[in-house]
Amino acid sequence: MQQGFPKDFLWGASSSAFQIEGGWDEGGKGKTVADFNSFKRSDKQADSKVASDFYHHWKEDIALMAELGLKVYRFSISWARIVPDGDGEVNPEGIAFYDQVIDELIAKGIQPFVTLYHFDLPYALVDKYNGWADRRCALAFERYARICFEHFGDRVKYWQTINEQNLMIRVDERMNIYVDDPLEADRLRAQMDYHMFLGNALASVACHELVPGGKIGPAVSSTCTYPLTNRPEDVWAARMNDYLKTGYALEMYRYGSYSDLYMRYLEERDIVPKAFLGDEEILKAGVLDYLAVNYYRTLCASALPADEEHPAGSRVYRGNEVDFDQYGWCRDERNENLEASEYGAQIDPMGLRIVLNDYYMRCRVPMIITENGLGAPDTLGADGSVHDPYRIDYLRQHIEACELALGDGVPLMGYSPWSAVDLLSSHQGFRKRYGFIYVDQNDQQTGTLDRYPKDSFHWYKKVIATNGADLA
Repeated sequence: MQQGFPKDFLWGASSSAFQIEGGWDEGGKGKTVADFNSFKRSDKQADSKVASDFYHHWKEDIALMAELGLKVYRFSISWARIVPDGDGEVNPEGIAFYDQVIDELIAKGIQPFVTLYHFDLPYALVDKYNGWADRRCALAFERYARICFEHFGDRVKYWQTINEQNLMIRVDERMNIYVDDPLEADRLRAQMDYHMFLGNALASVACHELVPGGKIGPAVSSTCTYPLTNRPEDVWAARMNDYLKTGYALEMYRYGSYSDLYMRYLEERDIVPKAFLGDEEILKAGVLDYLAVNYYRTLCASALPADEEHPAGSRVYRGNEVDFDQYGWCRDERNENLEASEYGAQIDPMGLRIVLNDYYMRCRVPMIITENGLGAPDTLGADGSVHDPYRIDYLRQHIEACELALGDGVPLMGYSPWSAVDLLSSHQGFRKRYGFIYVDQNDQQTGTLDRYPKDSFHWYKKVIATNGADLA
């Protein structure tokens, strides 16, 4: 079994276009759903107009990434920067922007690892089709993916299709779901989910066709749910919480079809999505080469029986849209054995080892962690220092969990935590920071945008230089 980290282990860091780039209406870029949602909160926090301004600071940021010693940088391309209206004319300025980013990364010895779609659907596709509700959105995604493969595939060999589809589909705002009837909303959700799986498969087939030696896979938002008690009902509830939020998606990615269990769930709720003749062949042809895992915390659940007032499948949001209760299956609970971050995420390094082992047993493909990190309100000192021992401690424990998983036989090929630099948080703006590099930006968007390496930057640099041998 593996001892320590492999010599070719991909140490990296991650970001997404709408949270880092800014320049939202520069260079021919179109508006996205992520822009639309961020603008609704412009009076309360920073929005995507400037964000961390990577659009104008990319060269400086990549130089800092090289100083950090990154082997890989996982970032997303903005679909609306390449095809502003989603399925029309290609924007040459968008191509040119990502050309220079990719070339600079390679020049600095950093492998580009590109996500095609990270929450930022071109808003024009909402106006045309209501986005993923229409099959034409999946075809538009395939076309956009082919454009990226044709222009960048000579230099980019690792591709991600869709980031956290299994989480995104739970958040109405990110899917542009505004339906009063909850059952009709779930029917629409199931159809959108299916079309995203179809788009994922079409893009995967295209990658293998157009990118020699290319590898492609999705990124899932991981769930690891513990039962509140050892009551059999609670154990089943915990398993169903994981299955209905992640497990069903892993099966589709791996085997190209929904399981009998998931089909029964859809049928009993009368929300089975419409499919076309020939879809089955597409889905089975577009299976993953690897699985990207985004991991932050674990969950806890108890049984929640349906009743006359609450039919099976109905949801209750006591905390947030992601961790809802679902009658007939599970109730979200707090795990009293874990501490939580300031923003409520329960910190659990052991859960990462569990997730990696579980997902490998399900999928039997190589894996890479493309998000893992601690959000906190860091403070910039007068001398330009940022002391973040809490982040170092969090990352150290999770890297140790990765090493244990490797020893278990999990083929983990890389660790790319969130995030390379401070970036826009969807609901906490710049109050909640994850980066190794502090960006002088605030929710009034009056910062200097100067960059300052944090203590965690210098610690992670040592981790990379020693290939994970020195975590002190």
